[in-house]
Amino acid sequence: MDTESRITELEIKASYLEDALDQLNGVVVRQQQEIEALIRELSEMRRRVPEGDAQTFRSLRDEIPPHY
Repeated sequence: MDTESRITELEIKASYLEDALDQLNGVVVRQQQEIEALIRELSEMRRRVPEGDAQTFRSLRDEIPPHY
C-alpha cells in the first residue's frame, strides 16, 4: 500500500469513529435527561407521601378478599 491510500483508510476510520462517538454522546445525554426526570419524579412522590404514612402501604396478599 502506498502512503496516500493508507492515509485515506485512516481518514475513513476516523470519520466512522467520530460518527460513533457522536451517537454515543447523544445516548448519554438522553439517559442523563431521563435520570434527572426520574429523580424529580421520585422527589415529588416522596414530598406527597408523609413519613408516617409509609406503614399504611400493605401487600395485596394481606388484604381479605371482598367475598369474606
